[in-house]
Amino acid sequence: MFAVSPLAEAYDEVVIVDRDELIGVREARRGSPQARHINGLLARGARAMEDLFPEITAQMVAAGCPLTDLAGTVRWYFNGRPLRQTRAGLTNVAARRPVMELHLRERLQGMQNVRFMEQYDITGLLTTPDNTQVLGVKVQQKDKGSVEEHLKADLVVDASGRGSRSPVWLEQMGYGRVAEEGTKMGLGYATRHYRLRSDPFGKDHSIICVASPQSPRGAIFTKTDSGTVELTTYGILGDHPPIEPEGFNSFVKTLAAPEIYEAIIDAEPLNDPVLFRFPTTMRRRFELLPRLPEGLIMMGDAVCTPNPVFAQAQTLSALQALALRDQLRAGSAPDSKKFADAVGRIIDPAWEMTEGINLSYPGVEGRRTPMLLMMHRYMKALQAAATRDAGLTEVFMRTAALVDPPTALMRPGVIWKVLRDARQHAAEAA
Repeated sequence: MFAVSPLAEAYDEVVIVDRDELIGVREARRGSPQARHINGLLARGARAMEDLFPEITAQMVAAGCPLTDLAGTVRWYFNGRPLRQTRAGLTNVAARRPVMELHLRERLQGMQNVRFMEQYDITGLLTTPDNTQVLGVKVQQKDKGSVEEHLKADLVVDASGRGSRSPVWLEQMGYGRVAEEGTKMGLGYATRHYRLRSDPFGKDHSIICVASPQSPRGAIFTKTDSGTVELTTYGILGDHPPIEPEGFNSFVKTLAAPEIYEAIIDAEPLNDPVLFRFPTTMRRRFELLPRLPEGLIMMGDAVCTPNPVFAQAQTLSALQALALRDQLRAGSAPDSKKFADAVGRIIDPAWEMTEGINLSYPGVEGRRTPMLLMMHRYMKALQAAATRDAGLTEVFMRTAALVDPPTALMRPGVIWKVLRDARQHAAEAA
């Protein structure tokens, strides 16, 4: 849906092909099982969404979706201790994934040149005989007895998610195998919704307990639309929350933020816990192929699914949509190779940061260079310092929100504050 905004600006007609029913759907779709869990749009993603769909944030707030500040109204626990809070302008709208989809979809429905093809599968690409140009897609309605149809297009945008068939099709067309990389996390997260009888939040909007090597369980507990709260709790390397309510509660009781357990024990559950497994992170390196056919571009989870704990996927998709708009506004159709290169540059800093953090867990397989081990120690010291220095919380959260690059954490003034805090804390401990 992020991609449709720039496409509708540049093309006479945009057709959205999806295997699910879309129009009017208000709850999680079968084709998007992760939508039953918390989906975070980071501050930079919220800004990009507003750029793509002006006033969408105000519309969602008017419909009952709360606003939050990532550094000021979120109670963060790192290594078992809360960070010092500060208002930093890192705002985003807190809506359940189906609610955000609904608002965006309604905006698309209002565009005269946008058409939905619901409950269709895409079965292949239409190409020129020499496979240098994609001319459209083969589609088939999911009804029994339906026949394959050909949908011609000047541009095909693959936003079909992690299950994308583009790597297979490209290899069959002679473009070579798409390199993939990722980390086996063995992540599992379970979600339940509640109506609270007590208030654990106070002035805050969310309570987030981040897993660490010392305590590899975490949770996101947040207010959302319709006066409800969402709780997603997770564990890595197979340590998954049970979906049986008593076992789920017992898992939550082990978290470093005791107020989460105290709140849900006193709350009215609105549904049973549901589990989603995420075995590995995944990145497809389309930009490393020496060439790509014209008329085909890949975006979003079709290219990269980072560790969902860091809530980067939606924001990366929105940033890729802005990159697509830049190419379209230049006055020509997107160059497939140049766009793949642009997507790679958008993903690089976020991917390198979170893949490095993934390797801070001893049980996660991967190569740990001396530089990476030093970064792990520095990040732990920074997080400890941020429990006492709100300025460091802001610096850290601006990076986590993808507003600033990871290099912002290594500015001389930041390093000096972290080292000063470490010396003072060591002196106090002695």
